[in-house]
Amino acid sequence: MIQKELYIPSTNGKNQLHILMWIPDGSPRAILQLSHGMVEHIRRYEEFATYLANRGILVIGNDHLGHGLSVNNLDELGYFNAPDSSKTVVDDLHQVTLYVKKHYPNIPCFLLGHSMGSFMARRYLMTYGSDLKGAIIMGTGQFPNLLVSIGLYILKFLKKWKGDHYRSQLINQLSFGSYNNQFKPTRTTHDWLSKNTESIDAYLADPYCTFLFTLNGYETLLRTFHFIGDKSNIIKIPKDLPLLFVAGKDDPVGGKGEVVMQIYNLYTSLGLRTTKLKLYEADRHEILNELDYATVFKDIYNWLETYI
Repeated sequence: MIQKELYIPSTNGKNQLHILMWIPDGSPRAILQLSHGMVEHIRRYEEFATYLANRGILVIGNDHLGHGLSVNNLDELGYFNAPDSSKTVVDDLHQVTLYVKKHYPNIPCFLLGHSMGSFMARRYLMTYGSDLKGAIIMGTGQFPNLLVSIGLYILKFLKKWKGDHYRSQLINQLSFGSYNNQFKPTRTTHDWLSKNTESIDAYLADPYCTFLFTLNGYETLLRTFHFIGDKSNIIKIPKDLPLLFVAGKDDPVGGKGEVVMQIYNLYTSLGLRTTKLKLYEADRHEILNELDYATVFKDIYNWLETYI
């Protein structure tokens, strides 16, 4: 296996997308594209990507706008540098798909989105789903439409007062403070991510994982929720596209499995025929970094094998 690092232009016309590829020895049998989560970056998927590449699957992923090495400067962390930023992040993901397909034609391409990346992946399926062989929706969730509308109203007011780039400790606490409270007594501010203390300590020591989202960043999240929660968009997902929903059963983002199950049931009720759900007992948000990560790796690999 070899690792390749490169940049391609973002569709915003201002940034260069940082991309990592894990390329197997010999001809790859499949491609898995990664869409990472909020306040993290693509290099955190190194162990998982290496595992798949050693089994003949090429893995590719980019840092989203406002994340990792796709920013023009550190002040851009947590800021999506585009007018219609939710659409732009998804269009960027599609540019990565087109890039890898150009260099590795006629190989089945799958998409895996985690957390915020799963929200973007769901929007991707509603826009570019026909370009994929299947998708894995990991650690996903959904805000109710009423809360999305209220949140957008509050953000509109705050943006007029403070501006797009403002970073609000209050908004951050309202958004994620309750997640950690579910696991008291806590050792860190991010115990909700997993039971793996080494992984959490590495996350908290990483400067590309410790910034606050801007108001623009939170607005991007809410506008994505608005788009992917609309049934008229959900029905645009190809009906025969294989989908795998995976999450920890103790993941607060997915309502400890309940919200994930609601989304799964909604998709199947709207005619998506090849959809599967698996919840991992006692796992929290980052199942790729959980104590039972080896089981998760194997399950995802076996699912991919089914459709390669």
